[in-house]
Amino acid sequence: MNIFHIPAYTDNYIWVLQSGADISVIDPGEASPILNLINNNNLNLVDILLTHHHFDHIGGTLELKKQIKGKVYGPVGNIEGIDIHVSENDKVETLGYDFSVLETPGHTLDHIAYVDNEKNLVFCGDTLFSAGCGRVFEGTFEQMHNSIQKLNQLVPETIIYCAHEYTESNLKFVLSEIEDKFIENYFKKISAKRLKGDISIPTTLELERRINPFLLSIVPSDLKHLSKLEQFTELRNRKDSA
Repeated sequence: MNIFHIPAYTDNYIWVLQSGADISVIDPGEASPILNLINNNNLNLVDILLTHHHFDHIGGTLELKKQIKGKVYGPVGNIEGIDIHVSENDKVETLGYDFSVLETPGHTLDHIAYVDNEKNLVFCGDTLFSAGCGRVFEGTFEQMHNSIQKLNQLVPETIIYCAHEYTESNLKFVLSEIEDKFIENYFKKISAKRLKGDISIPTTLELERRINPFLLSIVPSDLKHLSKLEQFTELRNRKDSA
């Protein structure tokens, strides 16, 4: 089994699960790069997993569904093309992966994540990024905070596959708020990787607890007197206006 990314749009990642000649994809915002992958390598598209309704995550679904051998899974709501709607604790099995669904509202109200607790990995869409988190578009700050803390309950070794390449810009924001030598060195490492065209994802929960203030294990000194929710809300507001 193998996991790899296909770039889409400006900074999206479509994640591909592969087992032999079979693949399943997570959040196919565009159909063409996946169709090219299938046609150029004689692959079979088995399942599609969706995390939320934003177009850059679902835009290729209907076109790809013409090729599918399995099902389209996604959150309860109005996303066109979903065969099986899933919610908290539902199971999704594909290509040897045994996912449990976590409801993670905040970025959108329908947002979900797919976690495989045996393989210690999670596809979290736009809820948690490396060194950052998604904007709160539809939900509340409290919902987003709770969703991130739900992900924070996973084991430290959990491999995190998020859907955007935002790490470098996120780290710039973190360093504007927190002086930390480890984060400074990590920022240099990521900047060098990006210059070479390498991606910064996946990350791990253990690393994110060290570099990501939205998990609240590190916070700016001027926010330490606030409650956890107040800290999160102020950080998100600062990031939005950065």
